[in-house]
Amino acid sequence: MSKKKGGAEAELVENFLVIWDLEEGSKLYKMGFFGKPIGIPKPKSTDLNAPLILDLMEGLYLLEKKLLTVVEGPMRREVDIEELRARARGLYDDFDLKYAVYRDLRGHGLIVTPGIKYGCDFVVYKRGPGLEHAPYMVSVKEAESEITATEVVRTGRLATSVKKRFIVAVPRPGAGSVQYLIFKWFKA
Repeated sequence: MSKKKGGAEAELVENFLVIWDLEEGSKLYKMGFFGKPIGIPKPKSTDLNAPLILDLMEGLYLLEKKLLTVVEGPMRREVDIEELRARARGLYDDFDLKYAVYRDLRGHGLIVTPGIKYGCDFVVYKRGPGLEHAPYMVSVKEAESEITATEVVRTGRLATSVKKRFIVAVPRPGAGSVQYLIFKWFKA
């Protein structure tokens, strides 16, 4: 693998990025639990013995941080930030909103993974998967969005049953910030 200007090299394969170099993949995984090792559903160590697969959101973040170079095809054409962003927009609903939250959470040193298993956008860790259970589930909403009482109760009950705090993240694109609303449940 090349150590070009952008760090580890990842190959764009359909809707994912693959880091074939085991050492470079392990470095990124150790750095912030980026990606998942292929064929290892719950790694017990940060020393990986398998290629690392990243989703496009993680890849874009690492590309922006100059920790990744993305290539595609047999000619290994370099994929730039705007092209990767355009591909991600085609894959994710409301990509720009979700990415603003992802970037903000990562910027605060948190570990962010997909939350589809819990019916939310992200699951967030303070230390990382395998070291703790994720304490937060995050749903991303536009500032103009309405949240029904039923949605709050449903999500709150799920969060409580899996011992997580439910957070609604509201990106403020013009301000470049994200507002977080944390729901705390208690028995009356």
